[in-house]
Amino acid sequence: MSHELMDLVLPRLAKRLNRHLRRFREGRLDAGEFSKRFEQLLQQQHAWLAKQGCAEVDAAITIHGAVLVLSAPGLRAEAAEESLPLEVIEFRAVKAAAEDVAEQYAISKKKAVRLIGDLVATYSE
Repeated sequence: MSHELMDLVLPRLAKRLNRHLRRFREGRLDAGEFSKRFEQLLQQQHAWLAKQGCAEVDAAITIHGAVLVLSAPGLRAEAAEESLPLEVIEFRAVKAAAEDVAEQYAISKKKAVRLIGDLVATYSE
């Protein structure tokens, strides 16, 4: 898995997601609207990567990894709330993302965990 994809996706996703989060916090979006826009954003990123010639499974892994990297503050809060090491919470999230990718694409869950985990480890603060 090329980290070049992550270098492309992460800033694009962060910018757009930040805009939606700001609108949500300002009360201009409710939870349902935010979820709908977030899903649309992920689909747009996937389509954009496909147009760039990226394989669907690579796009899915990259997008899942980017979402987890951008979710780091929430994962840290969850770890503190549950009094667990951050790594435990991150692994749960990576495993859930990998299960989703493995269900949708021809890739083993073990390989998806390794690829997504590598992206999260490389790009997390």
